[in-house]
Amino acid sequence: MDIHEDEESWFLSNNSHVYVQLHPDGTVTAAKLWGCGTVLWSAQDSRQEKPVCKQEILYTKKEKSYPKIKIVVLITVMGVLTVMLVCLVLFWRRRNKPSLELSMSSNSGLKIFSNMQIKKATKNFSEKLGEGGFGCVYKGELEGFSLVAVKNLKSIGQGEKEFRAEVQTIGIIHHINIVRLFGFCAEGLKRVLVYEYMENGSLSSHLFSKSSAVLTWDLRYHIALGTARGLAYLHEECKECIIHCDMKPDNVLLDAEFCPKIADFGMAKLLGRDFSRALTTMRGTIGYLAPEWISGLPITHKTDVYSYGMMLLEIISGRRNSEKIKEGKFTYFPIFAAIKVNEGDAMCLLDSRLEGQ
Repeated sequence: MDIHEDEESWFLSNNSHVYVQLHPDGTVTAAKLWGCGTVLWSAQDSRQEKPVCKQEILYTKKEKSYPKIKIVVLITVMGVLTVMLVCLVLFWRRRNKPSLELSMSSNSGLKIFSNMQIKKATKNFSEKLGEGGFGCVYKGELEGFSLVAVKNLKSIGQGEKEFRAEVQTIGIIHHINIVRLFGFCAEGLKRVLVYEYMENGSLSSHLFSKSSAVLTWDLRYHIALGTARGLAYLHEECKECIIHCDMKPDNVLLDAEFCPKIADFGMAKLLGRDFSRALTTMRGTIGYLAPEWISGLPITHKTDVYSYGMMLLEIISGRRNSEKIKEGKFTYFPIFAAIKVNEGDAMCLLDSRLEGQ
């Protein structure tokens, strides 16, 4: 074994490759050279542990850092999921809340019904009264309201627009010739409107159905006059001018005394008193639309008056304005009526079932 001495240490040059250093305090530090690097230990520690190379020490440190990385990733993922959940909850509440806000802000006194109450009242929607473009109407019985008509809207989307229009217009007005809205249900995706029950159904069912009893001329006059009063109230006496936009016999309901009530405000347009007309998309039913609407001009309350005039012809004649006579061919009654009036033969336009009375 060769020993080389310098100022403060001895180097043992045999196969052990040990470097020994003597310190002034009497301690000894030895370093053994392994293939992976130098490892130090002190002679003060009598329990010599198995030396570990530097690479092994670094590797161990990396292993210890992995749990920290996992914790950071886990916290990040949980944070993102929490934010997404909060956004979904806010979106759901925002989508279902506006309908409730409508009734509260209008101070209309409308009642908010639960879906369970509606199902119980209608016996799970078992008795259908009729069906329209936006949904079906069912007969129901609610505690405190006796009989009611429950309109179950088909879907959100276009049905949502009709729902808002109904609550915003009919929910804030009361008139003997306008059907009364008691309340609504806006639970989840459910959109339901609850009206007063009209025992004699729609005017169209009496005018055009062969199975129904014939309306006398006095009743027809009474219905025409009551409907006109309802329209005048909407146009002139409300805080905002309300244009119904879909006047027709199907939307005039009759109570037990055959008192007419305007219904179905799903297409209604509110027009501020500072504005005499409004430009809007075409609404209503073919055969009752005013010319300015078809030509794309701004509309006024006069569009309802035109539709009422078309409906008045049907009340008098007991026939629809537009009737299919052959495949692909229709007859338009108002043109025929205009010709007969010019000829001085207006009496031929009366419903033949009245037998001249």
